[in-house]
Amino acid sequence: MKSTFALLLVLLLFVCASAVQNAPAQSAARTDVYHVHFAKATLGKGAEEGDFLKQTDPNQAMPEHRIVLRHQSGEDWDYAVIEHLGTKATITAAGTPTPAAARDLNAWHSDTFVNGPAWPEFAKQMGLDDAAKSAGSVYVVAVFRAAPGHRDQLEKSLAEPGSGTAGNVLLQHLEGSPWHFLSVSRYSSWEDFAKGEKADVANTSKPDSGWLGVRTHSSYHNDTITDRIAP
Repeated sequence: MKSTFALLLVLLLFVCASAVQNAPAQSAARTDVYHVHFAKATLGKGAEEGDFLKQTDPNQAMPEHRIVLRHQSGEDWDYAVIEHLGTKATITAAGTPTPAAARDLNAWHSDTFVNGPAWPEFAKQMGLDDAAKSAGSVYVVAVFRAAPGHRDQLEKSLAEPGSGTAGNVLLQHLEGSPWHFLSVSRYSSWEDFAKGEKADVANTSKPDSGWLGVRTHSSYHNDTITDRIAP
């Protein structure tokens, strides 16, 4: 009798552990507003544009709450800047004028307001809570447009992290560009990125894989591999 009870207890613990391990990832509550800026530098001005975008605006309430990523492979933009604005954002008629010296550095750009987790969670996932230790991180920036009637399913699919990631953030469109979600996945190193890509390839054909999920529920998406230049 005791041995039967012990066996049942072991089986129960195994089932519970398996359920926790295989439970779908939960996105952090999207309580805060972020500004997403994609920028393409003028021909021959890539370095100067990057130096300009790294500068913080002292007039902002939280000028250090930002990350600047530099294109390595993927979409046509050169830089992505994600700025934390707090729980709400205000746009004024005066706007944010670009300094005269920087006007000719930019060929084109796009701006989108999104919601996402509170800054401490964003910073933790992106390795900004200890920027010195995460200096070698690799970031994959991806945007997604849901197929009609598939928005919830796409969000659920995107909540599943890729293999080998050290941090993940999923941001949702509020106003701006014609996409619904922006995900940023962080890998601790290029080596971890390569290992993660290799592991994910093996799961490509699985019915519940992220690869098939995106193609089932998304009408458009693109991915860009980047490194971080600020902070």
